[in-house]
Amino acid sequence: MMHIPGSFQLMKSLNRTLILNTIRTKGVIPRSEIAKLTKLTPPTVTNIVNELIREDLVVETEPGTSSGGRKPILLSINGKARFIIGVDIGVSGKIRFGVSDLNGQIVKREVKHLPNGSTSEKEFVKLLVTSLRALIGSLGSDKEKLIGVGIAMHGMVDSEQGIALWAPSLKFKDLPLKEELERALNLPIRVENDAKALAIGEVWFGNGQGEESLVCINVGEGVGAGVILDGKLLHGNDHIAGEVGHTIIDLSGPKCSCGNYGCLQAFASGQALKERALKELALGRSSVLQEKCKGDFDLVDGRLIYEAALEGDSLSIDVLHQTGRYLAVGILNILHFYNPGRIIIGGGVSKAERFILEPIHELVKKRALTPRSKNTRITVSELGEEGSLVGAITLVLSELFTQSISR
Repeated sequence: MMHIPGSFQLMKSLNRTLILNTIRTKGVIPRSEIAKLTKLTPPTVTNIVNELIREDLVVETEPGTSSGGRKPILLSINGKARFIIGVDIGVSGKIRFGVSDLNGQIVKREVKHLPNGSTSEKEFVKLLVTSLRALIGSLGSDKEKLIGVGIAMHGMVDSEQGIALWAPSLKFKDLPLKEELERALNLPIRVENDAKALAIGEVWFGNGQGEESLVCINVGEGVGAGVILDGKLLHGNDHIAGEVGHTIIDLSGPKCSCGNYGCLQAFASGQALKERALKELALGRSSVLQEKCKGDFDLVDGRLIYEAALEGDSLSIDVLHQTGRYLAVGILNILHFYNPGRIIIGGGVSKAERFILEPIHELVKKRALTPRSKNTRITVSELGEEGSLVGAITLVLSELFTQSISR
């Protein structure tokens, strides 16, 4: 048989990843069950598990139940053996930082805001580096356990090279985030679009667990999506796969921030929601929003509209229902493009699920092509406002546990 250089080490690495991820997904599991699930021989499992225990990545826990004979020793991931930093760079200039253990538990959180006005690329990178260095320093001896930093960035991202190709709200183009941060921090850096990161986070820790094909729509100040088909995250030829916010739903519609007209984002984003509410107010329609903003309409935003809707304000309920209908149009297109098993809605607008989900389900049941697609599971993210942050953390976790989704 031909000898392939490095083939044994490659196989050992693949088996190690397989065992490690099996322990992660099962929570606690005996060696014998690992062998059954992975179809590896018991000696192979024992050797690799012993290696993982020596590295402190896996620990033995209380013996499990047994139908007879000696109770099996259970294995679990040692969450505190390593740490990851996640960074979520939002459209509004808010930057979330989180330190997570190997189980995805966020043990430390910080929020920074970019200064008002334009920020240069150099100033932006400096702020990131300064903030990350301070966060790393605050970990004390645990900083030696850091294995990497994951960054969820809005806009178009080349995840292979770690380049922010286009961040519209910051007006950045071709910013080599990975290169800049790795040079400054001497840590592995992963960079991904925020909606794509959210999708990965949902598969690992949210409503997408167990799903092979799903689409996660991030609806906030922008509208984007992460598309996972057959366990693979789609990026596309120019890294714009999932830019559903810039699919055209009305050729004569309002101008979008991208310069085109009639984009879904111009109808369904948080900004579009605000503009519809302000238009109704300008037409003289009464609303508790007038009282809530004390006459300063600049204060009207998605949060205020949602609060008013909860109080029964008809204007706010109407504009949220309309947002749901516009999202339904985008979701119908997604269903017919990708045929996912589940669609998850994340981002700020998803907080208003009680007002947006009903019109979405109603229109999908009426317009989807097949009986199964009419009943596609459509839910909101359970990761809340930290969804993209969790996704950023998962970018690094996936390097350790598996390479099947994020690459």
